[in-house]
Amino acid sequence: MAPDTSTATDADAQAALADIERLGGQLRAARLSIGQVIYGQQDVIDQTLVALLSGGHLLLIGVPGLAKTKLVETLGTVLGMDAKRIQFTPDLMPADILGSEVLEESEGGRRSFRFIPGPVFAQLLMADEINRASPRTQSALLQSMQEKHVTVAGKRYDLPEPFHVLATQNPLEQEGTYPLPEAQLDRFLLQVDVGYPDEEAERQIMIATTGANVPVAVQALTPADLMAAQLLVRRLPVGQSVVDAILKLVRAGRPETSDLDIVRQRVAWGPGPRASQAFMLACRARAIIQGRLAPSVDDVVALAGPILRHRMAVNFSARAEGVTIDAVIAQMCARLA
Repeated sequence: MAPDTSTATDADAQAALADIERLGGQLRAARLSIGQVIYGQQDVIDQTLVALLSGGHLLLIGVPGLAKTKLVETLGTVLGMDAKRIQFTPDLMPADILGSEVLEESEGGRRSFRFIPGPVFAQLLMADEINRASPRTQSALLQSMQEKHVTVAGKRYDLPEPFHVLATQNPLEQEGTYPLPEAQLDRFLLQVDVGYPDEEAERQIMIATTGANVPVAVQALTPADLMAAQLLVRRLPVGQSVVDAILKLVRAGRPETSDLDIVRQRVAWGPGPRASQAFMLACRARAIIQGRLAPSVDDVVALAGPILRHRMAVNFSARAEGVTIDAVIAQMCARLA
């Protein structure tokens, strides 16, 4: 007699549903805890959680004073993660990030090298003002961001799990900065542009942060919870309409394959396959955060800016005419409606 697979399938579906509901409760608690400290940036908070649930890295861009650094510190507390911070400066060296080998002499007079881990050996690494370091130093993060390990003196050292890089960048001060290379930008799952808070949020900031009792965040998840959530995100089904929308959008952003005039004439280079992978993960994570059991085309449109804006670039003539990459992405998304 053939085994009854329908019962097993139903049980798996019920278990998955229970896991999603439990994760939804944890995420609501996490958002509430972060919101006690970060005011008026709910979209930024949600997109940050999308990046973490997807197992990716995040690039935060905004003018000074918008709580970018505070957000990363708060995430370390709320998620119970081992967090470390690196202030990127022009004189920072790769060894200041990865660590280095030192020569030691034992009691018997025998000399040997011992590896001293750098701050990259953390679950949550904050790269503050990442574009202030030289390209040589920036490249020290390439291997760790993609492969989750580093190589020093020919020896491999695995990084803690989970491992996430949250980098900040100031778009105003360009003197003494080095633009991130495209290869490193592509390793960030999302680029989130942090804007000014609205009037009511700024009123809360004024009152809450200048009093005697400054609010603090509390832990809502553990690193193990986050890793379990990342596995659950990958189990969420993605409909064919969403897959088709992702392919249509990503391929429309490449001048070589696009049928949009603005892309062919104004875009210098378009997104690679990592953009499609980012959409598949981020759309699932966004659906879970919003309490849904499957992503939709609306998730693709909502995440198009954060996923594509650092994976595309307009050419010189477009910059001269004031055409922005966000305007190009908006026209690409209009075709999905």
